[in-house]
Amino acid sequence: MPAIIMSPEQVSAYIAQAGRDAWKVPGLPADTPLREIRSVGVIGAGTMGGGISMNFATAGIPVRILETKQEALDRGLGVVRGHYQRSADKGRFPQEDVGVRMGLLTGTLDMESFSDCDLVIEAVFEDMDLKKRIFSDLDRIMKPGAILATNTSALNIDAIASTTKRPEDVIGLHFFSPANVMKLLEIVRADHTADDVIATCMDLAKKINKVAVLVGVCPGFVGNRILAARQAQAQKLVYQGAMPWDVDAALNTFGFRMGPYQMSDLAGLDIGWKKGAKTANPIRDALCEIDRRGQKTGAGYYDYDENRNPVPSSVTAEIIRDITGVDSAAAPSVEAIIASCIHPMINEGLKILEEKKAQRASDIDVVWLNGYGWPADKGGPMLYGDMVGAETVLATMERLGADDERFAPAESLKRLARDGGRFTEVPAG
Repeated sequence: MPAIIMSPEQVSAYIAQAGRDAWKVPGLPADTPLREIRSVGVIGAGTMGGGISMNFATAGIPVRILETKQEALDRGLGVVRGHYQRSADKGRFPQEDVGVRMGLLTGTLDMESFSDCDLVIEAVFEDMDLKKRIFSDLDRIMKPGAILATNTSALNIDAIASTTKRPEDVIGLHFFSPANVMKLLEIVRADHTADDVIATCMDLAKKINKVAVLVGVCPGFVGNRILAARQAQAQKLVYQGAMPWDVDAALNTFGFRMGPYQMSDLAGLDIGWKKGAKTANPIRDALCEIDRRGQKTGAGYYDYDENRNPVPSSVTAEIIRDITGVDSAAAPSVEAIIASCIHPMINEGLKILEEKKAQRASDIDVVWLNGYGWPADKGGPMLYGDMVGAETVLATMERLGADDERFAPAESLKRLARDGGRFTEVPAG
């Protein structure tokens, strides 16, 4: 399939239609009855749990927030109040609404108090054993017909649901951080999730002003699975002579506000790491060992000034040269970096469609436009595939796949290159 030239108006029209289509669930009758959601329980008052709770309180739905210790609960509610107060001070809503919204939030240290909630959302850290214990407790506590949701960003929801006697009531509600700001909500359908649970959650997403996309269970679901492909290639590029700022600059040129290493420094390099750990990313490990853990410590892949402006770091460059043994003078071109990072995202999107983990190609674009800052002028990974052309993407994936079978070309990519057609028209399955 040759590249397709699209005008800005055509790209905008595609994005608008993709947004409308994302709400449509094939096979789900329009008259599917909805479960009534009059109160919500949220497990965890941290950054994610607090942000999730704000969505419901803002929509006028009472929320009960669970924490294990009173100080953590007080701290979390204080952060939420601060967010509301700053918004009111900026004139986004009347000052009296701060009290009204906070009045809809109730803290608790007792999970048993969730027994009368219609929906509970678990928002603890990513530990499968912990989540299984929580859902086993919820299965015992929650009333019949309540929806049991997990905010996991990558874990197997079928495994979580297996700890309950009501897997039909279990669903994934993957909010994006900060949850009170980010528009995207990945609604994750597990093997046994009931139709009315799906319909209720899609309807609820509209009420809390989210952009919802229904996806299936797989590692990382749609958004993070594609992100993982990009992150893996970014790491490989550093072993080929690129510095982190080279990779970020190329992706900034492409249109992303933040590249992978800028993102890592913002999030914190020590996520999933502890002192002495040896992970699949020895460069990250080495940086963390000398307390270069990102913006929060004033240094990570980059050095940061007092205003958190990033500056390429000679310390990081030296660590990278020591670990990789590669001279940065051999850095790939901007064009090569973009192809190596972006084309695998398109390829992974096709694999997701082949596995029926997304309903349609345009849903993948909706996820990336609303959750990951994909540049709007390029329409999303699948539309960008149309702009680049299947032959070009295939050539990149054949090169990358020769070194790592994880990046082998998708069968549908081979078919597009051979027979023609558009990435945006590839069906699920």
